[in-house]
Amino acid sequence: MKARAINDYIYCVHADIREGGLFEGIWPIPEGVSLNSYLVKGEKTAFIDLFRDWGSAVEQMKQGIASAGSSFPEIDYLILNHIEPDHTGWLREFRALNPKAEIIATKKGIDLVKTLYKIESGLREVKDGDTLDLGAGIILTFYEAPNVHWPDTMVTFEASSGTLFSCDAFGSYGALGERVFDDEFDEKEHAFFEDECLRYYSNIVSSFSSFVEKAVAKLSGLTIKCVAPSHGMVWRNDPKKIIDRYLKYASWAKGPAEKSIAIIWGSMYGNTKAGVDALIRGIEKEGVPYSMHRVPDEDVSYALTAAYRSSGLVIAMPTYEYAIFPPMAYVLDIFKRKHIIGKKVLRIGSWGWIGGAKKEYDAILEKLKWDNLESMEWAGYPTEKELALLEERGKELAGMIKSQT
Repeated sequence: MKARAINDYIYCVHADIREGGLFEGIWPIPEGVSLNSYLVKGEKTAFIDLFRDWGSAVEQMKQGIASAGSSFPEIDYLILNHIEPDHTGWLREFRALNPKAEIIATKKGIDLVKTLYKIESGLREVKDGDTLDLGAGIILTFYEAPNVHWPDTMVTFEASSGTLFSCDAFGSYGALGERVFDDEFDEKEHAFFEDECLRYYSNIVSSFSSFVEKAVAKLSGLTIKCVAPSHGMVWRNDPKKIIDRYLKYASWAKGPAEKSIAIIWGSMYGNTKAGVDALIRGIEKEGVPYSMHRVPDEDVSYALTAAYRSSGLVIAMPTYEYAIFPPMAYVLDIFKRKHIIGKKVLRIGSWGWIGGAKKEYDAILEKLKWDNLESMEWAGYPTEKELALLEERGKELAGMIKSQT
């Protein structure tokens, strides 16, 4: 993979991961993901963010840095904006190739380098406003951005070009190919990356939305002409677009989000599905958009994304052995871990020999802080009366979403 020049001294060196399985060992990436690093060449050379030995990443990165007229042994400074292993997993191998390079990170980052990689020398701690002069008028400035999304995170800014090296902030799923810049993709491709950006945000960053807002506020005085993240496209044409997108996503953590309903459902024998169908008839009467996500058929990554972006939720599942349908229990646990709070929610479901899901569900609700409509359960297949009531409940939920301000 060839390096792409942001200007005559900054290069994006990236690897596309297309066969790597799951991001963070959890989230599916059917369209891949990019690992982006950046080479900054003054009188001294800095390499910003590393990578791990994932797929063919090492070979792609070696080719990229060579195409930019450099090599790993020639690097003077390795800047680690954060220490998560997808950006540092190759650190020991790098150190073996280049024992002289100074490794630069925040104090917490340096502590993690020592803890995770057992490297004790050639380390420099930096804090807000510290700079690194590469010569030839190229100066890098560091700004701490803790919890976006690790506690050690910082960003790096090069003022002459206005380039912000933002690490995981402003990132996205999706492999890039030979193109890396926002003005190289057409409208349809941008729509794809916007969807994958939201899925990345909901899966990876959403729990830390308040810290995203704090980081953007801290950086608001900078003249940012290019946003260069560690995953996804490089925004040289319209950097404000991706910053505003992240601020919008961050605002959804507090609510309200979009005027839509995410229907997260599972059914063993079709009885709960019949209730879902009745609910949908009521939702459609109010004209509120909705999305359907069946568990366990669909990976939780997508249900999480839909739940994060929607102000309303339907949680539909049967009772299973006196408790919540197990695939839905996993979904609700992920929602709790990712702080999917402040939603208007209706839970419905069928039971066989006895109920019991409601008790477990109500205990989960205490931590999710949902505005919950009264749950509705029934035995076996719903009666005509129950179907009519379910339709009304769907209409009621949709009306609440439609009228939100």
